Parts: sequence; structure tokens; C-alpha cells
Amino acid sequence: MQAFVTGGTGFLGANLIEQLVNDGWQVTAMHRAGANVRRLETLGATPVQAALDDVASLERALPAQVDAIFHLAANTSMWRGGNAQQWRDNVEGSANIARVARQQFAAQQRPGRLIVTSSISAYGYHRTAITEDSPKLADDPRHHYLYSKKRAELAVREEVALGLDAVFLNPCGIVGKYDVSSWAQTFFMLAEDRLPGVPPGSGSFCHAGAVARAHIDAFHKGRSGENYILAGTDASFLEFFGIIARLVGKPVPTRTTPAFLIRALAQCNDLAARVSGREPTLTPEKAAMITRRVVADSSKAAAELGYGNDLSLEDMLRESRDWLVSEGLLAVEAPCGGAH
Repeated sequence: MQAFVTGGTGFLGANLIEQLVNDGWQVTAMHRAGANVRRLETLGATPVQAALDDVASLERALPAQVDAIFHLAANTSMWRGGNAQQWRDNVEGSANIARVARQQFAAQQRPGRLIVTSSISAYGYHRTAITEDSPKLADDPRHHYLYSKKRAELAVREEVALGLDAVFLNPCGIVGKYDVSSWAQTFFMLAEDRLPGVPPGSGSFCHAGAVARAHIDAFHKGRSGENYILAGTDASFLEFFGIIARLVGKPVPTRTTPAFLIRALAQCNDLAARVSGREPTLTPEKAAMITRRVVADSSKAAAELGYGNDLSLEDMLRESRDWLVSEGLLAVEAPCGGAH
């Protein structure tokens, strides 16, 4: 089996490539010019340079016969200063890979399928648990990441209407090894006593390994054109940050910072960023997300794909911590509060 992976240099991409190779797939992993491809090679993938905004490079990069294209690449910025680039990456880039995929599958001698890594963010904000039947409410351009993820799905669906076989996965908060930029930042802030406060929101957290396995299962068992939400353990950020604090040997936070203070600070940061041109650590878009309850139900993925998120949240976070320590990226003190 031949797989082509976009976003292979990211942390979910590394988990997916690892599992594909272990399953016996031959994997070609796309990377941008100048990217470090050492991990791709170590995992057993063949790196190939291409860009989502360069259709000719995508056509050259694809293997002559490909069974699955896993489109994981995404721009996850939550800063208004990056909106234009995010639109090009998420929406126009998804349209390009979907069109190239449809044309490639039509030309080759065997069928192929596109697996699209979307996000729970494509559904926007809901007051109750999100399911695949929930309306996709991400229609406010001020929340541009959410806005772009919904429109990335719509762009791919235009190719589905022309005959592309595609399945859409909508993960929640992904936790696990190979992460250096997502929730890993919370490990760094807590370990270095830089955490300004704990937001009052909550979310669904899923294991990177389980999400990667769901991508492979979606290729084999998913229904074309369908969305599958990948949720996991629901927890407040106070609980989430508390586990990380114990894992890095720091005192466990006991209270949250009021939402209005977080949002006010984000607005001040945004005003300063308009002058400096530099992305602030806390933006209004981030503040909106971390002060809400964003939880979801993955019953459909469990029933149709066999998706299971069996690790506890503490075990997911411990895997992330242990990998960061093994890579020399994180130093931890003696555990506090009984964590091991």
C-alpha cells in the first residue's frame, strides 16, 4: 500500500507515519523547502519537497500509484495578523490537494481515497456536546481558524461532488508524543514558572496514537463524504493543567482566572500587536477558545471506525512529558502530588 502524507513533519503526522510504516505501508511524506526531514527519514518515510500553493509540485510529489492521501497539513494560527496566510494554507491548499488527488485517482489503475484531517473547530462553538449532526457554526471571520477549517472542508467537498472519494476526521485536543508546539507549550510554561493563569474553559482530549489509528481505519472502513469526530476524555483546563503540574514537579493550581480578565488581556495584547506587528502569546481568538466549554461525542467513530481512546488523560500527558524529556527538551523536578 502506498500512502502520501501532507503535514508529516507535524506531531500528528509523525504518529501517523510511524503506524503506517509499522503496518507495512510505503510512505511518501511531503515537506516544505528548508524543513528538517530527519524525523521523517528515521520513521521510515521518503521525504519529498512540495507546497500546497504549488499545484505542479504536488503533482510531481505524488507517487505514480497511490492508495491513500492523508491531508494533515494545516495552519493553526489564532492571530489576526496571520489570517491571509491561513486562508491560503487551509482553504486554498485543501482545494489544491483535493483537486490533484481526484485527478490522480482518476488517472491511475486502482482506486484511491483522501483522508482529510479537519478539526472540531469546523463546528464552531456549541453549548452542548458536539456530534456529527450538530450544525457547523464556524461562520464568524473574527474566529479565523475555525472559519478557515469549515471552508477547507467545503473546498474539498466541491471535489467530492466531482467524484473524489474523501473522508473527514474532526479531532478535538490531541495529546501525545512528538508534540513540541501544541500542548507541549503548557509543559514548558509550568516547568519554567511562566504560566500566567489557568483559563476557566474545558475540552475533549484525545490520544495522538488513537487519532493516527483512526486515520488508517478511516481509509479502510470510513464512508465516503462522512465526518467522524474524534473526542476522548472531557476535562476542565484546571484539571488538565493540574496533571501537567504534577508531571513536571510543580505545585498544582487550585483556581482559574476569570474569563473576562483573560479576554481583556487578550484585547490589550491585540492592540499592542497592531503596533509591533508581532504575534502575542494570548490573542482574542485564543481567549475565546480557552474560556469556553468545547466538548464532543465520538460515538459514530467508535461504531464505524472502531475508534477507541483508551488511555487516561494522565497517561496521554505522561507520554508527552516522557518524550519531551527523552529528547532533552524538558527538565522536570521530583513529582508533586503523587504523580509518577
